[in-house]
Amino acid sequence: MKYVCGAPGAKTWFQIETEAEAQAESEAMSHAVQRYFERAKERAAATYNPAGISFIERDIGLKGHIERTMPMFLTLRADDGEALATAMLPPGGKADPAFKSLIVGPRNSDPYPQHNTAIEALANHFSILLPRDACFPYG
Repeated sequence: MKYVCGAPGAKTWFQIETEAEAQAESEAMSHAVQRYFERAKERAAATYNPAGISFIERDIGLKGHIERTMPMFLTLRADDGEALATAMLPPGGKADPAFKSLIVGPRNSDPYPQHNTAIEALANHFSILLPRDACFPYG
């Protein structure tokens, strides 16, 4: 996982970078982020067109392409490592009106009442809006 930003209350946002991290998040949070992560990575890889790139450099280009085009998956962690919330943001954390950001807590619960200030810190970090009514899919 890669550090993204700190949040009030000794909480930290990290980016989920691998299938193993997504699986661990799914297990810790009792939800399906692993499935969403794997599908997003497959879709991003399917759009890769390595024309004109040598065979040796092809995979290097694929990794960069996936990083630029797949949504960001993040986890909010307490200072003891406890998983608190999971977020899916547009690629690069850049505002995209066509992209539906999602933020959920354990077992797809609403994370906003308990972690609103941490979600605001994430929104401020990327200069995007992450309102509950748009990001919590079960409200």
